[in-house]
Amino acid sequence: MRTWKTALAAATCAGLAVATLAGCGGDGEKKDPDAGTNGVGKLPADKIEARARQAAERAGAVHLTGNVVSKGRTYTLDMRLKGDGGTGQVSTKGSTFQLLRIDKELYLKAGAHFWVHEQGGDATPTAGSGKDGGSAADRAAARKLDGKYVKVPAGDPAYEQLSGFTDKAMLLDGLLGLHGEITSGERANVAGVPTIRVTGDRGNGGTLDVSLRGTPYPLRLQRAGGAGVIQLADWNKDFPLTAPAKGELVDYGQQLPQSDG
Repeated sequence: MRTWKTALAAATCAGLAVATLAGCGGDGEKKDPDAGTNGVGKLPADKIEARARQAAERAGAVHLTGNVVSKGRTYTLDMRLKGDGGTGQVSTKGSTFQLLRIDKELYLKAGAHFWVHEQGGDATPTAGSGKDGGSAADRAAARKLDGKYVKVPAGDPAYEQLSGFTDKAMLLDGLLGLHGEITSGERANVAGVPTIRVTGDRGNGGTLDVSLRGTPYPLRLQRAGGAGVIQLADWNKDFPLTAPAKGELVDYGQQLPQSDG
């Protein structure tokens, strides 16, 4: 009888242990927050940031979305980037345009409204020029560019600024930096992916979420000083870059029309 009771107690104890991870004389164990992760959560904060930067540099492609504040102007970005170019959309001050770069060839596509303001040199309509701003000739020229890709010459002043939105290495290098003393520890989740959060100057110097699943890619960045929040996704997911068809393209040669605006 005692043997039977002992066996029954042991079986009951084993069942409870499986269900509760403790009991029947055991103290239990705390769940390891890094179990099943890529392990970067155990690293010092500066090494986590370095791993994230290295992963971003080595990746073949990325999809970047969000807002960036630069020199008092807010840019809303939706760009797909890779080593030999990029494509996507940029919005600022009520204007929206699309960019496409293939190697050194850069193309800009926008509506007539954008071109009227560019030619006028200001986003504010001038007196007597009509509700869209610019002269009648400006508006007529802008209509011809509506929805067309315009090739941006490499020597045009706009080339350097616009091409920066399509340059993966340059854009990420300028965005990913944290400022001040770097610390880590808080766990979060970005688009269903668990992350370790790295902060600069207790959050005042920016906050970076690094993936705890697979390669430690940066997934979300809150820039220092309220200078914008960006999301980074589709790492290493390739995409096509196709030059505009002849009927979709306008080439002004050495300089964009009134690009000084």
